[in-house]
Amino acid sequence: MTSTAAHYPALTEWNGKNGLPRFDAVKDEDFAGAFDEALAIHDTEIDEIAGNPDAPNFANTIIALETAGEALSRVSALFWNKAGAHTNPAIQALERDIAPKMSRHYSRISMNEALFARIDALWEKRETLGLTGEETRVLERHWKGFVRSGAKLAKDHQERLAAINEELAGLGAKFGQNVLADEKSWKLLLSTEEELAGLPGFLRDAMESAAREQGEDDKFAVTLSRSIIEPFLTFSERRDLREQAFHAWVARGENGGDTDNRETVKRTLELRDEKAKLLGYANFAAYKLDNTMAKTPDAVNALLIRVWEKAVERAAEEEAELATVISDEGKNHDVMPWDWRHYAEKLRAKKFNFSEAELKPYLQLEKIIEACFDVAQRLFGIRAIESKDVTAYHPDVRTFEIRDEQGALVAMFLADFFARPSKRSGAWMSAFQSQHKLPLKNGMTGELPIIYNVCNFAKPSQGKPALLSLDDARTLFHEFGHALHGMLSNVTYPSVSGTGVSRDFVELPSQLYEHWLTVPEILEKYALHYETGTPMPKALLDKVLAAQTFNAGFNTVEFTSSALVDMAFHTRGAVADPMAVQAEVLASLGMPKSMVMRHATPHFQHVFSGDGYSAGYYSYMWSEVLDADAFEAFEETGDSFDADMARKLKDNIYSVGGSIDAEETYKAFRGKMPSPDAMLKKRGLVSG
Repeated sequence: MTSTAAHYPALTEWNGKNGLPRFDAVKDEDFAGAFDEALAIHDTEIDEIAGNPDAPNFANTIIALETAGEALSRVSALFWNKAGAHTNPAIQALERDIAPKMSRHYSRISMNEALFARIDALWEKRETLGLTGEETRVLERHWKGFVRSGAKLAKDHQERLAAINEELAGLGAKFGQNVLADEKSWKLLLSTEEELAGLPGFLRDAMESAAREQGEDDKFAVTLSRSIIEPFLTFSERRDLREQAFHAWVARGENGGDTDNRETVKRTLELRDEKAKLLGYANFAAYKLDNTMAKTPDAVNALLIRVWEKAVERAAEEEAELATVISDEGKNHDVMPWDWRHYAEKLRAKKFNFSEAELKPYLQLEKIIEACFDVAQRLFGIRAIESKDVTAYHPDVRTFEIRDEQGALVAMFLADFFARPSKRSGAWMSAFQSQHKLPLKNGMTGELPIIYNVCNFAKPSQGKPALLSLDDARTLFHEFGHALHGMLSNVTYPSVSGTGVSRDFVELPSQLYEHWLTVPEILEKYALHYETGTPMPKALLDKVLAAQTFNAGFNTVEFTSSALVDMAFHTRGAVADPMAVQAEVLASLGMPKSMVMRHATPHFQHVFSGDGYSAGYYSYMWSEVLDADAFEAFEETGDSFDADMARKLKDNIYSVGGSIDAEETYKAFRGKMPSPDAMLKKRGLVSG
C-alpha cells in the first residue's frame, strides 16, 4: 500500500482474517502518531488533486477524492469505535484533541480554492460529461458538500466557519464524555429483600453481575444502563427507590460541576446558529434539512404536531387507567414519571394477562440473534457464520462472516451486545470499512464492508443466558437492519455506500427490519423458554401481538416531545437559557406531568454529542412513515417473506445506498410515497 501510515501498520494495514484489523495489535498509545501521519498523507493527496496540471475530469478529481485518505479512514474507524464502545481516560483525552484537529483538517480541504474550482468546473458542465446516474449523484454530493462547508464564502467568513466547526467538534466530544461520566459515577446498591421487592430473577441476576463488576459482592446495583434502569423502574415495588433512581437517570448532564452540559448546549446552539447564517440559511434547522426528504422545518413540525395531538390524547386515556390501578391498590398519589412504567406493567398484566417477566424467559439473546440471521437469509439469501478464531476489540465482541447463496463472502459483521462502564449508552451501527468497487492504490479493487453493531444489554451472571425484553429484541433487530444496509450495499463509489443516505431515510432499513421480529412464524420458532426449550405458548404469543400498541400514547409522547424540542432549538437560534426553552416548549405542548422527554437536553446525545441528529431527531418518525407503508407491501401479498417483494426491497432499498435519490428509490420499491396513516395505525394512535 503506497499511501499508508508506515510507522503504524496495525492501524492502517489490515491483514487479519478476511481483511479485518488485527485488533490485538492495536495500541492506544499509537493513535496520536498514526493520526498525525495519516493526516499528513491525506494533505499530500489533496494537494496533488488540487494542483493537477491536467484539466479536471471525473477520474482525476472526483474518483481521486473518493479514494484519497485511506490511511486516515482506517485510523479514524478504529479510534472512534474505541471512543464509543471501549473507552478509557487516555482515549478520552485524545478524543478531546482529535475532534477539533479533524475539524481543522476537513475545513482546510473544503476551503481549498483550487480543489473547489475543479469540482465546480465539473458541476457546471455535468450534463456534458456522460456520467451515469450514480456518478452524477457522487459529483453532486461533493459539490454540495463543499458549498455547504463554505467553499463560496469570502476568506474571512471561511476562517470564521472553520473556527466554529473546530469549537463545535470539541463541544460534541465533551458533551458525550460528560454523559458517560455521570452514568458511570452513579449506582444504587441494594441488599435486603425489602429493597429488592418486586424484582424478577433476570433483573436480580443482571444487578448482581453489575455490582460484582464494581467490586461489590453480595449486593445488587441499580445502574443507569437502560437495560437495568428501565426494568428496575418497571418492577420495583419500592416507590421511594424508583423515584431516587429516576431522578438520577434524567439528571445525567445536569448535575453541576465539571460534567454539567447546560453551558455546552448553550454554546453549541450559539455556534450552530452563527454557522447557518454565515452559509445563508435562516437557521440551523433550515441548513440541516436542505438536503433531506423533509426539506423544511415546517414540513417536519407539521408531521410532529399531527402525531403529538393523537399521542397526548391517547396518553391521557392511559394515565386515567394507571390512576385506577393506583387507587385499586389503596394508594392516593398522582401518576408521576417514576410510576408510569411500574403501573403500566401491572395494567398490561391485567389487560392482556401477561407480564414482561413472564415473556422474558422466552427471549434468549442467542435465539434472537438466530432469528435475526434467519430473517436475513429468508429475505436476502445471506448466511451468517461465526468466526471463533478472531480476536476483536473486546472479549465480548463476536465476529461473523456473511456469505451469499453461492457461498461468496459479502461482508464481515461484528456484534458487541453487552453493557459495560467503558461503553456509551444506547445502541448503534457503524462501519470499519464501507463497500465500494473502485481500484485502490494498493492494487486491490473494491473493499468488503466491515460492519459492527453495538448494544447495551445487561450481561448475565456466569453460566446463565442473557434474557431480553421485547424492546431489547427490537433494538437488536433495528441495529441489524442498519447493518444489512451496510452489508448488502452494491455501489461503485464509497461516498454513496450503505448508510450514505439522507438522515431521514437512513432509519427506514432499520425500522422496517424490526417488523419481522413479531412475525408469528419467527416468534414460534425462536421464542423458546431458556430452561425447558419449549416454544412460547400460542396463548402468550397471541397476547404479545395483541399488546403491541399498548402504552402507545406514552411511548409517542416521550419521543415526539424530544423531537419538537430539538426543532425548537434549531429554528430559534442562540438562546439565553436552553433549559428555559425546553420548559417553555413542553408547557406550550401541554406535556403531561406524568412523563418526561425521552432525552432531556443535557443528555440528548443524538443532538449534542456531535450534530448527526441535530434538527434531525424527527427522522426516526419520518422513516417510520416509510417503514409502516413498506411492511404493508408484504402484508398485502399475504406472505411476510414474499420472494418478489423481498427482491424489490433488496434492489431498491438495501443495496443502492445513496446512489439514487431517496424519494425515487422508495417509489421504485412501492410505486408511491406514503401518507402518515399507516404509521399512526401501526402505533395504535388511530383505529385501523
